[in-house]
Amino acid sequence: MGSLNPFCLSGKFGFTEAHKSMRISINRLKKYIALTQSPEEIAALLTQSGLEVEGVEEFVSIPGGLEGIVIGEVLTCIKHPDADKLSLTTVDIGADEPSQIVCGAPNVEAGQKVLVATVGATLYPTEGDAFTIKKAKIRGQASEGMICAEDELGIGTSHAGIMVLDTDLPNGTPASQIIPVTHDHILEIGLTPNRADAASHLGVARDLKALLGKELCIDSSPEVKKEAEGPKISVNVENSTDCPRYAGVTITDLKVGPSPQWLQDFLRSLDLEPINNVVDITNYILHDLGQPLHAFDAAQISDGKVIVKKLPKDSKFVTLDEKERKLSGEELMICDSKGGMCIAGIFGGIGSGVTENTTSIFLESAYFSPDVIRKGAQYHGLKTDASFRFERGTDPNMPVYALKQAVKLLQEVAGGKVASDIVDIYPQPVADFEIEVEYGHINRLIGKKIAPSEVKSILESLDIQVQNETEQGFKAIVKPYRVDVTREADIIEEILRIYGFQQVALSENLRTDYLAEHPAKDLNKLQYRLSEILSGQGYFEIITNSLTKPSYAEKSGFLDASQNVEIYNKLSEDLGVMRQTLLFSGLEVLAHNINRRQTDVKVFEFGTVYQKGESGYEEGKRLAIFHTGNRSAESWLEEAKPFGFADVYSTVERILEKLGIQIGDVSMIESQPFTYGLRLMLGQKELGIIGLVDDKMLKLAEVRQEVWFAELNWDLICKKASGLKRYQEISKFPEVRRDLSLVIDKTVNYDQVKSVALKAGGKLLQRIGVFDVYQGDKIESGKKAYALSFYLQDQENTLTDKVIDKTMSKLIQAFQNEVGAVIRS
Repeated sequence: MGSLNPFCLSGKFGFTEAHKSMRISINRLKKYIALTQSPEEIAALLTQSGLEVEGVEEFVSIPGGLEGIVIGEVLTCIKHPDADKLSLTTVDIGADEPSQIVCGAPNVEAGQKVLVATVGATLYPTEGDAFTIKKAKIRGQASEGMICAEDELGIGTSHAGIMVLDTDLPNGTPASQIIPVTHDHILEIGLTPNRADAASHLGVARDLKALLGKELCIDSSPEVKKEAEGPKISVNVENSTDCPRYAGVTITDLKVGPSPQWLQDFLRSLDLEPINNVVDITNYILHDLGQPLHAFDAAQISDGKVIVKKLPKDSKFVTLDEKERKLSGEELMICDSKGGMCIAGIFGGIGSGVTENTTSIFLESAYFSPDVIRKGAQYHGLKTDASFRFERGTDPNMPVYALKQAVKLLQEVAGGKVASDIVDIYPQPVADFEIEVEYGHINRLIGKKIAPSEVKSILESLDIQVQNETEQGFKAIVKPYRVDVTREADIIEEILRIYGFQQVALSENLRTDYLAEHPAKDLNKLQYRLSEILSGQGYFEIITNSLTKPSYAEKSGFLDASQNVEIYNKLSEDLGVMRQTLLFSGLEVLAHNINRRQTDVKVFEFGTVYQKGESGYEEGKRLAIFHTGNRSAESWLEEAKPFGFADVYSTVERILEKLGIQIGDVSMIESQPFTYGLRLMLGQKELGIIGLVDDKMLKLAEVRQEVWFAELNWDLICKKASGLKRYQEISKFPEVRRDLSLVIDKTVNYDQVKSVALKAGGKLLQRIGVFDVYQGDKIESGKKAYALSFYLQDQENTLTDKVIDKTMSKLIQAFQNEVGAVIRS
């Protein structure tokens, strides 16, 4: 199947790998249903009904939407006095005075109508980074704007000269009035496996119809009549079990070429690259109606025979990616008289696809058994947009309607003529599902009594007929495109998701049954396991006395002495109160070791702290970590390296990562007990503190060297911990590194930058590194520069340049918007 077959894996062949989420165009939805709600309101509505919208993205067909670009007229054009290759022009852009613009294009002349980027406009060129037009001096001459070429506006690739317009529109008219710009909003829907019916714009529109109580506007099925002579194609379905329905039609006199702009814009909004008009129409129908189509070059079909069958095991078949594959014998194949042309519903072959020389096609529209497609795709490791839909179950009543819509479009945009009647082989029509439903079961499972009239209205809005209705129940007739609605419980689920989960009030006394076991956490085992991990990293565990000196609270300045829990029959003043923190008992251990020449120490302690509370005495479990001295001893290989903030922070990070806990907000501490440090939050609760212990605290415990200290709320950690066993398969796909240099305010800390990056980078961003920090006279006062490395990896696919660039663009935009970063080139 040649290089432009729509059953291929990559853009250059005309087909893409299956998307992990559905991209749905709001503009296209509005063709089906009258929508007055905002994209965000539509997203919320769909999410509440079970189609989870993971994001709403604005789409503009030309980056920047040509904002600030206007039609201008070149009034004068002379040579630049100080540059042979530049021209000095005055341009009327509809302002009070003409603008002087220095232009380097060889074709600029007086009298031309041109496109001018005004001062303040941002250009998004076809290649290179975006830039903003500013007033400038070029070789001593003022320049107030820019006369633009095609590639500078991002609407083409030509840089041969400026664009010269043939228009009577007045000067100053926005460029968008002469170059159409499509504005749209795209919904990213995380489609669950059961909702195969929603893998299209029509499917999503059906749900909105039920949710909003509005009618759908669906194009009537166009009439298809033979209007020309073309190749004679016969169809023989030998395996009707795996192919219950097979339809097709021959189209001739085609002119394969670029698609019209509206079609290209629609595909690009869905992250699909336009290929040509024939391939683009098949992709359009797939995403619009959910029906995959396949176009064969009619001239390449041997003997004009299309045969649907299985080929023997170990038969060799060369797919479009030029790989020779051995068949399992279980795949359904589309063949001609010589052999296989396509793995049905999955992937095309090397010899019979559409090319730029194709003039006649046989257009296939079929319904395949989900099982045979799922097995074939799994066996060959091929996941395509077509197999994604076929293996979940498509609509058996859609093939001929989709075929007619495609024919209509091919006639409009490719000049095609119908050269045959529509072939429709459908020996055993797929029956509607008939499901008996009782009102009592509806009310019991939903937990609320819903009027029968409302139940009927909801079901009919979902194209589910209600028959044989009695006081006890009814028979529901479900069309086969709803592959997930086959039982009474499924009908009740449909009623509830349209009725609204939020309309079912919660009972004061809730109970539920669990199918799975949820054993209680063994906190002792959790502590023991974590102790093993820390010991394995070179830490020693300490156990200290819960009784301590009252003077620590009285003199430290950060503890409230009035909250001390005093001992009535104290043995001594040094052991007169219960400790409020593990800090001082740990410092005493460090002092003991330092005084005995053990100056490099890493220790941890699980201990209890006590204080008076509003309702009596309170106690809580804490985990303390101490670092002092050097992390690596002096040797002939390297100098001694003292412990730093990163050492204790990285230990805390590893602990929390092992327990499945994500740090929330992070704020600076510039008060006791630290010289400086961080406060970690988990929601509204304090998770812990980390920092360099202040000299005043050290003096109280008689410690004479730097100490890094962390104290974590072990009670809170135990509540939030998801367990220590967290495994993930190592990705087979390569990791990609990209670097950025950010100039930010000194007040912005790394954790803020990291938080923004993780949010914007999504699942692809695996980790972030800092390889340089600069503060000096080469950047503005009050600023600092971070050089960051970003490591991207997809667990299921090899990353493409397009995906990488899109992710990095999101990161750059997030840094600019949320932390005021300037990106250094």
